[in-house]
Amino acid sequence: MRIGDVLSEAWGLYKRFFGQFFLTALVVFVVLDLLAAVVDNASGNNTGANLFWALLGALISVIGYFWVQAALIETARDVRDGRADRSIGETYVAVRPRLPSAIIAGILAAIGIGIGLILLIIPGLFLLTIWSMVIPVVVIESRSAGEAFSRSRDVVRGNGWSVLGLIIVVFLLVAITSIIVRLIFSPLPNFIEVWLGSLLADSLTVPFAAAALTTAYFRLVGTGQEADEPGASAAVL
Repeated sequence: MRIGDVLSEAWGLYKRFFGQFFLTALVVFVVLDLLAAVVDNASGNNTGANLFWALLGALISVIGYFWVQAALIETARDVRDGRADRSIGETYVAVRPRLPSAIIAGILAAIGIGIGLILLIIPGLFLLTIWSMVIPVVVIESRSAGEAFSRSRDVVRGNGWSVLGLIIVVFLLVAITSIIVRLIFSPLPNFIEVWLGSLLADSLTVPFAAAALTTAYFRLVGTGQEADEPGASAAVL
């Protein structure tokens, strides 16, 4: 799997179906980022409502984030044939049965990767690589949370360095774009800046990240997970 080929294909899908991707993300992030702005604004007040808003925001954010991620992966899968066969509402309905597995797998992966990065960076990067296809596997193959981890490792096997490189490049692109977008909103009042800045940044960047991840999944599966270099398959990376 070549990183440049994946990014080129993902960018092509993203540009051609920009409206579909952007609106799919927007309808959820408009709520999630509003909650984040409310929590951020409430944090300046020493009231008992802070804990309530923080817990409510965290719960809704977890559900909403994985739902929008699943929907964006399904959108990327849907438009690979050159047309969008589902409306945005139909896409969210289609992935709803897989949402519990996506949430469980996503949270477990985040905990494992986070611990790995805190203790030693290399184990965290290793887990980030072999578990990178967990959500696509859940959404596209309808796997359970338990099955998703071993299947993700099988998909990545032999292409670990390319997958890790792709993750790093996409992360940098998303981070730089998000910083630029939020700087544009920085002159506005804090609440508006946090809400609208995050909303536009998330609605622009998260769909591209999902398109790149989905494109990588199909390329890895399509190529039979052949190794990038001799001996790579033995150690996944």
